[in-house]
Amino acid sequence: MAYSAKVAPAASRSRTGQPPAKRNAMTYAILMLLILAALLLGVLRRRRSSAVLGLLAVVTLFAVGCGPVPAWLLEHLQAGYAARAPIAWGQRNAIVVLGAGVIRPTVEGEAEPGLFSYPRVVAALRLYRECSATGAQCRVLLSGGDARKIGTPEADVYRAMLLQLGVPPADIVTEPQSMNTWQNASLTAALLDSYRPDRVVLVSSAIHLRRSQLYFSHFGIRTIGVRADYLHAHPSIEPRAYNFTVADFALHEYLGIARYALYNAMGWNAPRRQAGDA
Repeated sequence: MAYSAKVAPAASRSRTGQPPAKRNAMTYAILMLLILAALLLGVLRRRRSSAVLGLLAVVTLFAVGCGPVPAWLLEHLQAGYAARAPIAWGQRNAIVVLGAGVIRPTVEGEAEPGLFSYPRVVAALRLYRECSATGAQCRVLLSGGDARKIGTPEADVYRAMLLQLGVPPADIVTEPQSMNTWQNASLTAALLDSYRPDRVVLVSSAIHLRRSQLYFSHFGIRTIGVRADYLHAHPSIEPRAYNFTVADFALHEYLGIARYALYNAMGWNAPRRQAGDA
């Protein structure tokens, strides 16, 4: 029996995979608030407090921009996904690929995978070939809707690419409705109920896998996480915008994990499902 999941409304704020550009200003916002607060306190002649906040702003600028903070955040978030361990394939296997955005280079042009999507498509193809080589039954399940209003769901764009790379149409399943990681998990659960795989391999960025596996486990799906890409901070003497962006990516994931715990505590998430329930 297919499982119908209730999606928590607030969960829809969390995009799949990599956060969109408009969310990549979290650390910049913190830095600017510190600077503005320091200036305001200076105007109000609160010199000691102004100096403390000014110093904190300088420390934040260099701690984030020069790499130490994003490196620490990434290390704890991506731990366990650096090495790619061999997979013991079952008789029936599902390779679930989470969307990471699509782009349309020109108005008349066709939609194509975005920057972070290509590694996931390549990883899916590699895993599919590895699985098929064992003689087992293998399906690639592509999960991702049109969250960025391109006009074509992510799942359909990735499907077209995998077909061009030689994956048979019968071995590709699409889930084109999800708009975020929570919906990736809830909507994929129903499809996996029908297929009943022995193994579920979850493909995403290393930075995204911890949260993704947490959400999928909520819907009773035990997954083997396989990273498609791995992020590093760039140590530097001078602050770099790249390190601020990477820090924002990491904070986005930590906030998603914290939000999940909060929603569970408040009873806002769908009821937790045990593996094997249908």
